[in-house]
Amino acid sequence: MGVTRLTRHMFLWSMAIIYMFAFASLYVQIPGLYGNEGVLPVRLVEPRVNGSRPVLEQIHAHPSLLWLGPRLGLDLDAQQAMELLCLAGALLALGAALLEPLRDSLVFFCLWALYLSLCQVGQDFLRFQWDSLLLEAGFLTVLVAPLNLLRCATFRHHDAVTFWLARWLLFRLTFGSGVAKLASHCPSWWGLTAVNHMFEAQGIPLPWSWFIQQLPDWYLKLGTVGLLVTEIAVPPLYFAPIRSLRLAAFYIQVCVWLHQHSFSLHFLTPEQWSVRCSVSHPCFALMSTDLRSVFTPPRCVCVRGCLWKLWGLVQWAVFASAAVAVFAISVVPYSSMEQVYSSKILPEVRQAYSLVERYRLVSAYSLDSRMTGVAGRSEVILEGSMDKNTWTEIEFMYKPGNVGVAPPVVAPHQPRLDWQMSQAAQGLAKQSSWFTGLVHCLLQGNKDVVRLIQTDSAQYPFSQAPPVYLRASLYRYWFTQTTQDGSGPNEWWRRDYAEEFYPAVQLGDPALEAMLNQHGLKEKFPIQPSPDSPLAQVLRQVRGHVQTLPGHLVLWSLLATVATIWLLKTLLSGVLGGRKAKPTPAEPKAKKAKDQSAEKSASASSLKAGRENSEESRRDADKSPKKRK
Repeated sequence: MGVTRLTRHMFLWSMAIIYMFAFASLYVQIPGLYGNEGVLPVRLVEPRVNGSRPVLEQIHAHPSLLWLGPRLGLDLDAQQAMELLCLAGALLALGAALLEPLRDSLVFFCLWALYLSLCQVGQDFLRFQWDSLLLEAGFLTVLVAPLNLLRCATFRHHDAVTFWLARWLLFRLTFGSGVAKLASHCPSWWGLTAVNHMFEAQGIPLPWSWFIQQLPDWYLKLGTVGLLVTEIAVPPLYFAPIRSLRLAAFYIQVCVWLHQHSFSLHFLTPEQWSVRCSVSHPCFALMSTDLRSVFTPPRCVCVRGCLWKLWGLVQWAVFASAAVAVFAISVVPYSSMEQVYSSKILPEVRQAYSLVERYRLVSAYSLDSRMTGVAGRSEVILEGSMDKNTWTEIEFMYKPGNVGVAPPVVAPHQPRLDWQMSQAAQGLAKQSSWFTGLVHCLLQGNKDVVRLIQTDSAQYPFSQAPPVYLRASLYRYWFTQTTQDGSGPNEWWRRDYAEEFYPAVQLGDPALEAMLNQHGLKEKFPIQPSPDSPLAQVLRQVRGHVQTLPGHLVLWSLLATVATIWLLKTLLSGVLGGRKAKPTPAEPKAKKAKDQSAEKSASASSLKAGRENSEESRRDADKSPKKRK
């Protein structure tokens, strides 16, 4: 198996694993985020079916599979439809990760369509950069993956032209992130002090972030330099004409990532980091492949028969055109960095980008890279009360709150509410429509929303009765310093009160009702009872087995399951392969065949010699005196 083919297999396998984690992580959080009584009920934004409009027109207007449920006769509400899409995506991705024939272009197109359908109705909780990155990488996977499910072998050939799109994505992700850091004119990046604040400002800090924060300032500045060099100076070497330079660029970046992975993880979530690692496999193929091989004739035309050659050429032209089109429109989002470059883009390219923008085929990443948390990490703290005098803090499972609790390890799970709480601390409460929905749900005592905060009811202070009053305050957090004896920290954080973030409200409060109406979260129609179809009952049973488990534990169990299946598959293939193997090695076979051929030639020579001897004997006999008489 060649390097490029092996890299393609690794890329497709990585994307299948990432899809599986993304669907499973979102499935765990659907009731609290998008349920009928969730933070942002999906039924309020669910696309409505219009029987008078053509199907293709509705798909273009609302590219989501949710509204196809009634057309297909599925008796499900909006929440159950989202759960069905998540389960279908997770199972399909699991199959693609375990079975190589399912790593097919059609399968990856289904995965991309399922995730796009969820993002179209996901609102604020599905508008992160890693969601856009997964959609773009997923669409490129559709072009890179072969068509194994089709019987015709001609469809299975793929050329390197589509694989270059994955390499281009890796280049944009790294180089664009580095340029945006300097283009933001942030004093932290230009003063080489960004890493000093980076670990405190992470969306969800890692357990070892506290220890790295204790390193000397000169080492942290060196980390900032290494990060900028890796993201700005090294990526252009990906396309160097000299192979040794490309390999050096690859190994430099890998070494820096391994040595300073926590630096890069500041702007990357588990899904985004996983996608970045998956698209780095094409980068290695680029470094280790001779560029002259790119200009060889297309493999899809290297088949027998004029008709098959013509069809292969048409196939190559389609994929090449798609690659050129994706490359062209991928430049448009980055034109917003400088207005002078925006005017130089062709109007046709900009128009093409506007046509496919809703499908999120391409995106720009880390355009706003100004360092946050220079004056301390901003964190929103919720407090509840029964009498408006005594307030009790509500602690989340993952985000910082209690100063004595160590940062948890959540990857590959992505707790979206905790991430949004960290993002909300950078702005105002009025700018976050979902925050008003969260406050309203907690005042109502919605159990699905409470499970997003704490799955263990003993850790939630209002598990017996919901709070009567609720408020939110803004605090500044900093990591504590090491003790004199060098032991571990008794308290991981120190914090100071900054200001009020959300006023104290209760159910029926005019201010709360006004905000609900302003953000469109006020009920316009009565909630319909959940359907009781067989499919709805199956979905409820599956939900009942999962809802009491923390999200990170569910994904760790899924990861352990995949690893166990892979281990058993490897062991069984080794055992069965050993039984089927013949005891005679290949070298003696060749030797035996050689000996047999030598014996045959020797026997033929002896037979020929025997014939010659018999003829000579016959001649001598004819010459004898007796014969003459």
